[in-house]
Amino acid sequence: MELYSSGSFCGNARDLYSDSQPVSGNRLFFSRRKSFRVSRPEFLSCSLDRRKFPPPVGRQRLARRPNALSAEENPRNRANSSDPVDALKSISDPTEAFLLFNTLAQSPEVVHTTDSCNYMLALLCANGKLEEMAIVFDLMQKQIIKRNRDTFLTVFKALDLDGDLRIAPLAISKMKLAGFAMNAFSYNGLIHFLLHSGFFCEALQVYQRMISEGMKPTLKTYSALMVAAGKRREIKTVFELLTEMKQLGLTPNVYTFTICIKILGQAGKIDEAVSLLRRMEFEGCKPDVVTYTVLIEALCNSGRLDNAKALFQKMKTGDQKPDRVTYLTLLNKFGDAGDLESVADFCNQMEIDGYPADVVVYTVMVDALCKQGKMEEAFAMVNLMKDKGVEPNVYTYNTVIGGLLKAGRENEAHNLFDLMLDKGPKPSCNTFVLFIDYYGKCGESTKAVGMFQEMKKTGLVPNTVACNACLHSLVMSGKFSEAKDIFQELGRSGLSPDAFTYSTMFKCLSMEGRADEAAGLYSEMVTSGCSMDEIAFNSLIDAFYKGGREEEAWGLFSRMREMKLSPSTVTYNTMLAGLVREGKLDRAVRLFREMGRHGGPPPDAVSFNIVLDGLCKMGKLDLGLKTLYEMSERGCCLPDLQSYNTLIFGLIKGNRTRQALWLFAQMKKVLYPDFVSISSILPGLIKHQLVEEASTIAMDYLRQPGAQTDRPSWSALMETAISEAGASLSINFAEKMAAAGFNEDYLLCQIVKHFCKQKKVAQAQETLAKFRSFGTLSLTAEAYNPLIAGLVNSNRFESAWELFEEMKYKQGCSPTVCTYNGLLSAMAERRTVDQLLELYKEMSSRGCKPNAITYNTVINGLVRSQRLEQALDFYYDLLSRDFTPTPCTYGPLLDGFLKANQSAMVEQLLNEMAEYGCRKNVPIYNILIAGHAKSGKVDKAIEIFDCMAVDGVKADVKSFTILVSALFAAGRVEEALQYFNEMRRKRRPDLVAFNYAINGLGRCRRVEEALELFQELKREGISADLYTYNTLILHLCRAGKMEQAGKMYEELLGKGLVPNVFTYNALISGYSSAGCFDGAYAVYEKMMAGGCRPNIGTFARLPNQ
Repeated sequence: MELYSSGSFCGNARDLYSDSQPVSGNRLFFSRRKSFRVSRPEFLSCSLDRRKFPPPVGRQRLARRPNALSAEENPRNRANSSDPVDALKSISDPTEAFLLFNTLAQSPEVVHTTDSCNYMLALLCANGKLEEMAIVFDLMQKQIIKRNRDTFLTVFKALDLDGDLRIAPLAISKMKLAGFAMNAFSYNGLIHFLLHSGFFCEALQVYQRMISEGMKPTLKTYSALMVAAGKRREIKTVFELLTEMKQLGLTPNVYTFTICIKILGQAGKIDEAVSLLRRMEFEGCKPDVVTYTVLIEALCNSGRLDNAKALFQKMKTGDQKPDRVTYLTLLNKFGDAGDLESVADFCNQMEIDGYPADVVVYTVMVDALCKQGKMEEAFAMVNLMKDKGVEPNVYTYNTVIGGLLKAGRENEAHNLFDLMLDKGPKPSCNTFVLFIDYYGKCGESTKAVGMFQEMKKTGLVPNTVACNACLHSLVMSGKFSEAKDIFQELGRSGLSPDAFTYSTMFKCLSMEGRADEAAGLYSEMVTSGCSMDEIAFNSLIDAFYKGGREEEAWGLFSRMREMKLSPSTVTYNTMLAGLVREGKLDRAVRLFREMGRHGGPPPDAVSFNIVLDGLCKMGKLDLGLKTLYEMSERGCCLPDLQSYNTLIFGLIKGNRTRQALWLFAQMKKVLYPDFVSISSILPGLIKHQLVEEASTIAMDYLRQPGAQTDRPSWSALMETAISEAGASLSINFAEKMAAAGFNEDYLLCQIVKHFCKQKKVAQAQETLAKFRSFGTLSLTAEAYNPLIAGLVNSNRFESAWELFEEMKYKQGCSPTVCTYNGLLSAMAERRTVDQLLELYKEMSSRGCKPNAITYNTVINGLVRSQRLEQALDFYYDLLSRDFTPTPCTYGPLLDGFLKANQSAMVEQLLNEMAEYGCRKNVPIYNILIAGHAKSGKVDKAIEIFDCMAVDGVKADVKSFTILVSALFAAGRVEEALQYFNEMRRKRRPDLVAFNYAINGLGRCRRVEEALELFQELKREGISADLYTYNTLILHLCRAGKMEQAGKMYEELLGKGLVPNVFTYNALISGYSSAGCFDGAYAVYEKMMAGGCRPNIGTFARLPNQ
């Protein structure tokens, strides 16, 4: 953790033990250099007498009103105004205002300010008085009235140059032609404004114009330009500026040299930084403690700790002794490097030199221990500081929390966090960021967002770092919609997104394939003045490639170079990956060949692997083999496992199995195969009936040290083998593995699962019995569970129970909670609640701990069996134990009590949900809407539906469908259609939704609209089912549209659907009602010929009845 940073000359070091605002870099820099004096610029040395300002000349002197002015209107009578702006605003006429402005300029009692001059400039600009503006601007220069951005922008506007300060280089030329003579003061100010706005290139152009006009920039201007160039890594520009300073007779001071050393250090040019220190000494510019500290930090950052120590010793023996910031820099950097011995030594020397350890020093030492995972020693250090009378602050606690989270000791970190909330110091934004970042890296984005929300509840306003941590967590978890909400919240909070924010959003939009939105966000980023960094460029390039905007991706690649950002290997790899993904392999290969030339970054293993992947996917396997050999020949990197695995997989896919086997053997000479290696080659070998070779490779791998032997990996491998080679050859492979000594049931389990998914339960039973007969496999519940579930799903509960009994008593295999839950769920469906309760008791007696699914299943079973009171007792018994209810707990209870019309109990359960912090989700809302709708309380159902949006819960298709169905049933057709149309806008209606709407329209005799919905259903690509056709046939028949009903029947047959008794009854009824008795009997004959048995309703509808 960066407790402080000497990145701004150690500017934030005070933050650890002071609640004051962070000390800016320059303030701390100057406060430490006691002997530093700012020399007075030459233009300030002259005597300034505002009374000597010349009266207006030319047209201005003659600009009089025809009639005499009254006493109030006379500008001279306004000259005594203490506020010149108020006086100027009191006159609307620009000529009179300008006359007053000049009068005030000559008055000894009134002093023009930036505001008064800017007002005058704006008024003159609005009236096109350019010459008068030049006089005002000249007065500002002569009287040294500070100009700001508005001053220059107003002048630019008068010259018909709209825009921001970026147009300054062009504007200066037009200013000179228009009579605006810039002096050195103005040039220096404009350069600083440009740099502050992030327009470095334009600032450099203005500087060059200033030099060309023979003016001399100040040391401050040179320093600002150097700092800006350093941030852009333009080292050459920095030294060009340093040379030009000397040519102009400006002697670089210690501040200037220190800036250059810092810039070189940040660019990693350490040798040059050390040489510059020697040059300082040679030129008689004595380095001070800040200079040494900056160089020590640079040496530490580059890993040259011994050199940093040597420079420290030089300080100790010289006249520039280390100060507190020097020691803090050393403690922090050596702590980062894990050199705890040196940290202790520096701490001792710091005490000797008169800098006693305070909270900052102790926190740095705690941080060093935490980074090395020495948490017990870190706790001991915290206790020691307390014993010494130094109270830990929020930074200390944050350091310990960060160490605990890094060590995976989440509970202890939370305990410390709770202690902070209870006894102080109160957690800071960074405290929450630590947890948000931790949960994000663990893939627990829900917890990360929860911590983000908790931060806001404590009254802390999330900063950009906190928003970024939460944003990154959501994007990495694929929760793009929530990520966008956080991004928008950041803007609403008045925070400015930084480069990391934008790069994360670019990644989010890239993963979603929303290149257009990414382009819009890029424009927003540029407009906001936020500088693109390499990561942002890489993310945006990736987004453009995924969105098919290849040319724009190449444009960004070129723009990087224009911005002096050298594309890194990562950038090239992003471009290569994009080209390969687009299938533009030739262009990818050309770009790949460019790498390493003209000073560019050489390809790394990732670069080669991307190209290899592209070649293999395009079937260019020979070129792939050649590229693999080239890796060794070019000497920049050697083939790694991914290189071999990619090519082996490509050869297998290309049916060059023997060649894949040869390459695998070559790889084994230099590298141990990993699980990806065998996963790449085994399915292909099995598919090509090389089962013996496949089992040999697998067993050789298992004998390797560190071989991957976990169930999920081998299950996935077997699933691939079954998919590609079929079940028969895969079973053969599993048999050979069992015979060779692989006694785990991983492979068998996957075969059983495969057969059960295919609804081939008998084959699954046979396979299990066959492998059980080997006597070598250690059968687990994982082998039995899918078969038990398969039997249950096939309505063969008794067979499932027999297998369960065999598993327990014959095989001695302990059922898992998954086994029990599957059987309990089946019993709940069958409503055999007594058997369910017996099995639940057995589960506990066998030491299998029930989980939330178990408890919820028992509650569901009791409710389905109409044992509401028993279900409620069971629920309250759970609450008395360590059980946290979930929406799945409350769902069955709410459904049961709604059906029983016990509204008081429903309200009680909803209140308890809220008390336990269990938020209503979509299924709960759907249960409530359906329950009230079925009991005829449609208005209540609407009220609950509308509450969903208020509670931040988005209604799904089922929510809309339940409500639409209820409204149609209640005869409220227009409202039903209103909600159906809302569903169309917000969701994509499914078949069930269309069926309810079609039926609802048909029942109210709006058959044409029902048919329109049917056509829309087909346009949406949804296949109508028998219910859809039966509904339409019924309502067409009732409307007397027998011809259309007949066509609908023919269409039904054409779709391969089989009419049922309801289809035929509707047609018979329709023909009978229309008086077409022959038609009715013809349908009846088709019904009988088709093997569909008539029911009572059929005979009731026939004409003879």
